[in-house]
Amino acid sequence: MRRAPGRASAGPVDRSGDCIVGTGTWHIGNPPNLCWTHLDGRDPESVTWLDAQDLPLTARMALTAVETRPRCQPLEEGTLINLRGLRKVQDEEGDALVSIRIWAEPGRVISVSFRQLAGLDELCEHAHKHEYKDPGDLIAAIAIMITKQLDPVVAELGDKVDDCELALDADRVHEQRREITKARSEAISFRRFIVPQRQALETMSTLQTAWIEDDDRIHIREAADRFARMAEELEAVRERSALLHEQITDLRAEKIDRRSLAIAVVAMIFLPLTFVTGLLGMNVDGIPYAHHPYSFWVVTAFCALVGISVTAYFVIRNWFKS
Repeated sequence: MRRAPGRASAGPVDRSGDCIVGTGTWHIGNPPNLCWTHLDGRDPESVTWLDAQDLPLTARMALTAVETRPRCQPLEEGTLINLRGLRKVQDEEGDALVSIRIWAEPGRVISVSFRQLAGLDELCEHAHKHEYKDPGDLIAAIAIMITKQLDPVVAELGDKVDDCELALDADRVHEQRREITKARSEAISFRRFIVPQRQALETMSTLQTAWIEDDDRIHIREAADRFARMAEELEAVRERSALLHEQITDLRAEKIDRRSLAIAVVAMIFLPLTFVTGLLGMNVDGIPYAHHPYSFWVVTAFCALVGISVTAYFVIRNWFKS
């Protein structure tokens, strides 16, 4: 059997036995009972090749759709399944989860991606070694691969929230608010696709079709269970992040209250002093002891006594304690 290259050169796509040659991202030849073609959805020749295939119109439109959500839909003799996994290049713009659209029928699997999926190169290597014997086996491997890629990412989000809970500090509210907001945003973004992905795999595990064997159903259900656990953890991250956000808001409000109280205390200390100095500073005749040599020191001592008395009162009332 001839083996197609991992990245085929541009040119017309044709099918010869179990070997695929043409344009796209990956074109992999598998054993004679399974042919897997993976196409780059951004390549116009991939769309041309798909239009030439004997596929239901709904399947062709779904394989080339720009916006997709995870789902599983039986169509005639095949099944359309859309999944989402981590993208290979993490610094690209857009969603962290990229889609892979799959059409599966007896003996053949066609998959389309618009952006590279992390872990797909490894699947291609396994395909070259003839490790997949039917479409159900291949799709189960794709689902398991996606869960292995996502599990540590979801766990890391939970760890970030744990670290923020342990390190709550009123002096770092702005930095912690950004970290928590980022974690919550990522959790919401992941959960938006992981929940329907679990439902899609659960639907697929119940399909009554000959190319999904019992061991494939077990692996697909295992992947669905992993997605269910990830969805629960992401929901917990979202709720805990919202709670932490409220706690940070409370810490910030308490800090502002303490500062406002300090300002109010200082103002109340100087209020009677300001009254006395203002009263004695009037530019009118008749101010007592205005020409007495010790008047200034008497007034200064009186103001100091008043200030100390007011300060002592606030100290006794514990107004200076945070």
